[in-house]
Amino acid sequence: MKAKITLHKDRVISQIDDRLYGSFIEHLGRAVYGGIYQPDQKTADDMGFRKDVLDLVKQLNVPIVRYPGGNFVSGYNWEDGTGPKEKRPRKLELAWSTIETNQVGIDEFQEWAKRANTEIMMAVNLGTRGADEARQLVEYCNAETDTYYADMRRKNGFDKPFGIKLWCLGNEMDGPWQICHLTAQEYARKACEAAKVMKWTDPSIELVACGSSSKDMPTFGEWERTVLRECYDNIDYISLHSYYGNRDDDTKGYLAQSLNMDAFIQTIVGICDEVKAEKNSDKTVNLSFDEWNVWFHSNEQDKQIPRWSIAPHQLEDIYNFEDALVVGSLLISLINHSDRVKIACLAQLVNVIAPIMTEDDGCWLQTIFYPFMHASVYGRGKALNVDIACDTYDTKELKNVPYVTVAATENENGEVTVFAVNRSLEDSAEIESIGFDGLKLTSHTVLNCDDMKAVNSFENPENIVPAELPVDGQLILPAHSWNVLRFSK
Repeated sequence: MKAKITLHKDRVISQIDDRLYGSFIEHLGRAVYGGIYQPDQKTADDMGFRKDVLDLVKQLNVPIVRYPGGNFVSGYNWEDGTGPKEKRPRKLELAWSTIETNQVGIDEFQEWAKRANTEIMMAVNLGTRGADEARQLVEYCNAETDTYYADMRRKNGFDKPFGIKLWCLGNEMDGPWQICHLTAQEYARKACEAAKVMKWTDPSIELVACGSSSKDMPTFGEWERTVLRECYDNIDYISLHSYYGNRDDDTKGYLAQSLNMDAFIQTIVGICDEVKAEKNSDKTVNLSFDEWNVWFHSNEQDKQIPRWSIAPHQLEDIYNFEDALVVGSLLISLINHSDRVKIACLAQLVNVIAPIMTEDDGCWLQTIFYPFMHASVYGRGKALNVDIACDTYDTKELKNVPYVTVAATENENGEVTVFAVNRSLEDSAEIESIGFDGLKLTSHTVLNCDDMKAVNSFENPENIVPAELPVDGQLILPAHSWNVLRFSK
C-alpha cells in the first residue's frame, strides 16, 4: 500500500496546550491506595507515596491530573481528607460501593502533584453539595486571607496556598448513575451559581462545566445547549467523556474508533459556537476532553467485587496491542483538534484503566503507556496541518476509513514529529513525503506486534515495547503499527 503524507509547515492548527496530555486519579479501586500511595511498600517516601510510580508518572510528563473524581466526587465531603489522619472518618463510598478511608485527601494529593511535577485539575461536588461547599474549597486551597477556610489550611500545616487554577463543576451530572443526578436545567443553574462564587473567591481560576457523559446519552446536544446558555459567561470549558472498546471482537471496526472521537468533538464545537452566536459574544468556550480511554476488558470481573471492600482490584483492564493502536489514533485526533480541545485527561493513570500497573514488589507498563508517553513528550509546541492520501476501508459503522491516520507537531527548536497509525492488518504503508524540505528524518520509533491480542504483564513486562527502525531508506509504516517519526533541521 502506498500513502502520501503532505506537511504544511506554514499552516498551524494551533499552539498545543500542554494540558492536552493530562490524566486522572480518582478515589476508585487501587488508583490511590496501592497505586500512588502505599506507605508500607519498599519504595514509599516520607509521605507514603510510591517513588517507583512517581518515576513512571514523570516519564509520561503529565502536565495536569484530574482529582478526586469522577463519580466519586458527587458524594464526597472534601473536609474528610484534611487534617490529622487519625481523626479522619471511614465512610461508605456509594459511587463504587466501597469503603473510603480518607487517608489521602487534598492535603496529601497537592503534595503528590508537586513531587510528580504536575498540576491539579480539582473537581467539586455538585451532587450532594453545591455552591457553598465549592467556594469554601476554593478558599481552602487558594486564599491568602485571614479567613476561616484559609486558616483551616494553615492549621493543617500548609501556610502557602495550593494555587489550584483549573476546576471541574461536578462530574457527569446528566447520568442516572450519578449521586444526585440532575436535569440539564437543574445542573445549569447549580453550576452557574457555583461558578460565580468560586470565581468571586479566586478570579484567576478556570472552570469546566459538565457536558454529556457520552454522545450516546438521550439528552446529548440539548444538554450542552442548556448548560452553555445558562453558564456561558461564567465558564471557560465544557467537558467531553468517551470510552472505547472492542466488545464485538471486530478489530477493523475497533481501529476506526477515532473517527467517532472526531465527530464528537466537531459536534460539541458546533454547539459551543451556536450558543456564542446566539449571545453575540466575543468569548469562545473551548473543550476539555477530561475522560477518554479504552474501557471494556474488566466489565465482567468487576461484577464479582464484594460490596464495601477497601481499594479492590476494580476497573483493571489489561490492555493488549490493538488497544495501544486505538489509544495512539485517539491521541492523533486530539492533536488535530487542539485548536478547540485545550485539555484532555487519559482516564486513568495508575491501576484503574491505566497505563501504569502496580504490584507490591514493583510496577509494570501496559501497552498503552508507550503511545501516550510518545505524544506527551514529543507532541508539544504547534500542531501543524498534515494531509494523508491513502486507501480506505469500510466497517459495519463507518465508511471510507483511511488506513493511515497522522498528526504533526513542531517544537520550539523547529523539530517536527509525525505520529502515524497504520490500521491495515495485512499491508505495510510505503510513504511518499511532501513538504518536508529542509528536514531530516532522525528517528523512527515503532510499536508493532504480530499478535493483536498480546499483552504485557508483571511477569513479562517487555512483551510489547517500542523499537527503532533504520532511517536511511524508504519510509515504511509496518502493518498494524504505531509510529513516531522525528525530523530535525
